[in-house]
Amino acid sequence: MTHDSGLTTKDSVVRCSWATSDLLYIKYHDEEWGKPVYNDKILFEFLILEGAQAGLSWITILRRRENYRKAFVDFDVNKVAAFTEKDAERLMNDEGIIRNRLKVNGAITNAKLFMEIQQEFGSFSKYMWSFVPDGKPILNHIEKMSDVPTRTELSDQISKDMKKRGFKFFGTTICYAFMQATGMVNDHLLNCCAR
Repeated sequence: MTHDSGLTTKDSVVRCSWATSDLLYIKYHDEEWGKPVYNDKILFEFLILEGAQAGLSWITILRRRENYRKAFVDFDVNKVAAFTEKDAERLMNDEGIIRNRLKVNGAITNAKLFMEIQQEFGSFSKYMWSFVPDGKPILNHIEKMSDVPTRTELSDQISKDMKKRGFKFFGTTICYAFMQATGMVNDHLLNCCAR
């Protein structure tokens, strides 16, 4: 039975209501969502996946995650940044990923810009976490899923800075989803098992 204040599954564990009975969603919710990520490779993976998700449901991307891992050479930013037009065409013919030319080209552009940030800040992680007060995750006190924002002033600020640097598919809503996915912000419900 689903409630805005949480979902109790067959195992009697209360989770955020978006973590449905889909095992992939439950695993992602319990093991990844809202957990702080400082590893550049994982941050790059989420940058690619969140950009691909624009306009689609997250489960659509989660179900293709392994295909993305193969298509984007295990999310190796150096290799993706070196992708050529031939690589872009290969990706456009890959039925395992979202075949949107703007998103494919955006991912390659973002890889190059990701590396520029690594050069400037020492790591992409240092750059991203520098936006968060004291470099610590923001722990929100969410009682029901309808209270979870889709954007905040902070996601506006980060998105604006990244857009100024040339990043594609990283508007404030995608930025906030990225922040949730990488634990910069914790939006698990107060009564959620993963909190």
